[in-house]
Amino acid sequence: MTESSAVPPPDAAYTAAVIDLLGAIAYGELSAFERLAEDAKLAPTLEDKVAIGSMAAAEFAHLEKLHGRLRELGGNPYAAMSAFQVGFDDFHAHTQPADWYEGLIKAYVGEGIAADFYREIAAYLDADTRDLIVAALADAGQSAFVVERVRAGIAEDPRLGGRLALWGRRLMGEALTQAQRVAAERDALSALLAGGVDRPGLDLAALGRMFTRLTENHAQRMADLGLDA
Repeated sequence: MTESSAVPPPDAAYTAAVIDLLGAIAYGELSAFERLAEDAKLAPTLEDKVAIGSMAAAEFAHLEKLHGRLRELGGNPYAAMSAFQVGFDDFHAHTQPADWYEGLIKAYVGEGIAADFYREIAAYLDADTRDLIVAALADAGQSAFVVERVRAGIAEDPRLGGRLALWGRRLMGEALTQAQRVAAERDALSALLAGGVDRPGLDLAALGRMFTRLTENHAQRMADLGLDA
């Protein structure tokens, strides 16, 4: 459970922070769409290609609603997204899957960590924005699909489990580093996390608990896949 669900006042600093956050999530959705579309090329069967393609389409469908909220707040959706393009592209360049199974793990574990992080921040937003973010980060069907495929792969070749466990640990480290960088480099997001006189925020203890929850959620996902975290 997150620390707070209080509704902050609609001041300029808050609006700037929400625009930043929505820009990050929107670009994340776009890059997830692109990555899944590439992963579909590696799919071993037509059924897998269609499943991955459907997941990609779901990610892309979220963009329209995120863009709509950005415009309501007076933001330019493309300017908001572009602020995060280099960081996200660097992350994906450093975590390029080597094969079909690594792509599945990244779709499930990597996206899961990012979604958890953004949901944590969304707890400090107004109800409309919070609900939009939660909906945009909802499971697009990847969980059951990825768990089934990865577990079947490990059953067929037990050696696969060790390699994928290492890959999952690497994704965790890279994703947490990316999340910390996003929060630290964007002044508006840092201010949102810190809170203010009229707006609750995260102190060091609460921040620590947040990252503990992120780590615990990651461990559960890895366990669901039959992998050691």
